[in-house]
Amino acid sequence: MGHTASALERTGGLRGRTVRNTDQDTFSEPINARGGATYSKLRLAHSNEDCAVGTDVLCQTTIATPVNMHGIGLHKGTMVHLVLKPAKANSGIVFRRTDLSTTDRAVTDIPARYDSVTDATMCTTIGNAAGTKVATIEHLMAAVSALEIDNLLIEVDAEEVPVMDGSSDAFIALLDQVGQKTLEAPRRFIRVLEPISVEDGLRKGTLNPCDDGLRIELSIDFDNLVIGKQDLALDISAESFRRELSSSRTFGFLKDVEMLRSLGLAKGATLENAVVLDGDEVMNEDGLRSPDEFVRHKTLDAVGDLSLAGAPILGCYQASRAGHAFNNQVLHALFANPDAWEYTTRRHQGGSPVENTRLAVSAD
Repeated sequence: MGHTASALERTGGLRGRTVRNTDQDTFSEPINARGGATYSKLRLAHSNEDCAVGTDVLCQTTIATPVNMHGIGLHKGTMVHLVLKPAKANSGIVFRRTDLSTTDRAVTDIPARYDSVTDATMCTTIGNAAGTKVATIEHLMAAVSALEIDNLLIEVDAEEVPVMDGSSDAFIALLDQVGQKTLEAPRRFIRVLEPISVEDGLRKGTLNPCDDGLRIELSIDFDNLVIGKQDLALDISAESFRRELSSSRTFGFLKDVEMLRSLGLAKGATLENAVVLDGDEVMNEDGLRSPDEFVRHKTLDAVGDLSLAGAPILGCYQASRAGHAFNNQVLHALFANPDAWEYTTRRHQGGSPVENTRLAVSAD
């Protein structure tokens, strides 16, 4: 097996701008390559009081300066160059393919949203109506979400994000390197108002109300002595993500390698970027980073997948045997029920966000 090449480099160029919020923020229609549930031209109507940006309101963020990295793609096995750039308020997270022969943004750009997901086999892939795709976005999206970065342009010159060491550590380091810039627009949160439950065979999941932030309670069950049954419950924050999840690596089984490669997957997988199990033995020379690294990584994946809601979720996600496709099913179920959620902002009091302010939503 080969080794993953990587480098962290600073770049110049585009810098973030401060953008003043108006009394109405209009969102462009999200692209949905599969034709599922979307919320087109979603408009948030604020009163002037609610919309004021003061020292007590949690505001949106972006990164302070551009930065880039490169590494091997997990599934295609090719070298990938990634550039992260600041973006203006209300832009959200957008992936842009820079290796295409056009600059038409309808072709090159893909919003990082649940309704842009086109495939969830072994990783999360998003795409647009033109057929452009970017795969393996979940580890980067988990880092972006955990560090509470709301707006970002992600340029990539291949069909997938580099895997690095199979965890989110390299992306956390990259984002920490450049720092953040606060934008003069309130951060919107998605507040879960009533439970949303999904069952798919042995997979079960419920998204419950939780005003304190995002909490994930996850369990996995593998017919393998090394993994077995593992559970993890965690309130997600920048600190807890760094401490408990960021270093956990993706994993797979040696017996599945040939099958995966016949499907065009795992071509870049090595012992340098994944935990590989041969029966009941860990093949990696250094072993596991924690005895429950497997459920920690599944929780990391869930953080990345749930970030595709398009705004931070205030809710508790309880799931068993969940994977990328199931996590996406839960988001579709949430947004299919307009009574189950609302947009809200949060205000600081003594340095802590304790108050939620509801935002009125219309589909005009």
